[in-house]
Amino acid sequence: AMGALRSGAGLVYLGVPDCIYEIEAVKLTEPVVLPLPDNGKTLSEAAVPEILELLPRMDAVLIGCGLGQSRGSYAAVKAVLENFNGPVVLDADGINVLSAHRDILRDRTNPTILTPHPVEFQRIGGATDDGRATGTAKLARELGCIVLLKGHDTVISDGKVTYINPTGNPGMAVGGSGDVLAGIIVSLLGQGISLMEAAACGAWLHGAAGDICAAEIGQYGMLPTDMLQVLPRLMK
Repeated sequence: AMGALRSGAGLVYLGVPDCIYEIEAVKLTEPVVLPLPDNGKTLSEAAVPEILELLPRMDAVLIGCGLGQSRGSYAAVKAVLENFNGPVVLDADGINVLSAHRDILRDRTNPTILTPHPVEFQRIGGATDDGRATGTAKLARELGCIVLLKGHDTVISDGKVTYINPTGNPGMAVGGSGDVLAGIIVSLLGQGISLMEAAACGAWLHGAAGDICAAEIGQYGMLPTDMLQVLPRLMK
């Protein structure tokens, strides 16, 4: 949520399980935090009607970060992909819950960006036996999505055009860093930037923010929140 705001989004809605709503509402003052029905831990299937009611207000949607893998999580992801008419960024558990339901991605007529790390990439059917760039392009063609494979030399492909991102460093291999990246991408999509450009620009901005942090405080102790602080310097 903060990655989206720090990269220029005007209004960010953050839907969370009701059991953690109070924590998130205190921690985050700028996003609009919305409680959704849960089963005491993760989203429940009862959250779907509320999510569908919210979708028409959105310019772009990100789902998956910290979502968990449950029947409710799958129902929420499925509902977003089948009912939202704009671009969707699918990250983390949003990818994992579809590992046995790839047809939902192939059947989607609206644009989708997947942002897997290498393990999630394999779970959704990707392989890098012939190289990361080739494997990313192949999966993008199979699923009809843009795929951004995170890691050293992040690869972005729509199956026809492939970019390799030059920014970033090992200090960014910290939990939460990928969530910042997903937030940046959905923010750029919401501002009207096209899919491939949003994915490629998001990867560059994310890596460049990490490089600034590495230069100023070192790689060993840098955190995703440090990257949030420097993002506005890159958005001038």
